[in-house]
Amino acid sequence: MRSRSSPSSVEAEDKMEKTKQSQDGPLLVGEHVIESRLIVGTGKYENYPTMKAAMEASGADMVTVAVRRIDLSAKGEENLLNWLPDGMTLLPNTAGCYNIEDALRVARLAREAAIGDLVKLEVIGDEKTLFPDNHQTLKAAEILLKEGFTVLPYCTDDPIVCRQLQEIGCHAVMPLAAPIGSGLGVRNPYNLRIILEQATVPVIVDAGVGTASDAAVAMELGCDAVLMNTAIAGAGEPVRMARAMRLAVEAGREAYLSGRIPMKLYATASSPISGRIGA
Repeated sequence: MRSRSSPSSVEAEDKMEKTKQSQDGPLLVGEHVIESRLIVGTGKYENYPTMKAAMEASGADMVTVAVRRIDLSAKGEENLLNWLPDGMTLLPNTAGCYNIEDALRVARLAREAAIGDLVKLEVIGDEKTLFPDNHQTLKAAEILLKEGFTVLPYCTDDPIVCRQLQEIGCHAVMPLAAPIGSGLGVRNPYNLRIILEQATVPVIVDAGVGTASDAAVAMELGCDAVLMNTAIAGAGEPVRMARAMRLAVEAGREAYLSGRIPMKLYATASSPISGRIGA
């Protein structure tokens, strides 16, 4: 919890309160209106029917697809895109790219395939941890923005990097909560709070969510949305987990907008003594 003793803390709290009041509605990413604050992926499912059922259960209306891992020329049921529920907004991503040139080529390929100008920009810097290369991500984002893309960059939970990405014009920032696919949940809520305090664009937690409580924590902190794939696709019952994630994101958002009570060291009676009969 941040102290209210300093002017900067008070200003930050006031800013977050105004942000809450203005965000009680759909998520706006550039010109795109997203009704659900749960964004899902398409990888690691046992089969396409399970993937589609899980997406429907999640209530999501935005789905991210790895352009390098799908056959855009496939027809009928062989084409992953034909299994997506109706009305889904496609968010192509540059997963698997380890340099600027590859990331740019994949983003442009998605545009040429008429998937759209939205792109989840990933430039990976380490094969073992799959941590993003923030330096290359910034450079790639600048180029894509100049080309008219709506850019949502995947980055570490570094407040400086997130600020730089929004300053160059990115339409959202997507800090990780933990390494991709780790299921460790939100490891550093304090960095996320700093990112949120300075944010002028949506903050979408991307990577690391393992179960429903992780999604709820991210939303209770004030994040605008949560993107996940492995937590649903890798669950014992993906469709049931997708439903749980939907409820968790909704509950976390409602809790954030409601305003939690302050944390206290000692008890406070639910029924005040003052005014009690016979007191």
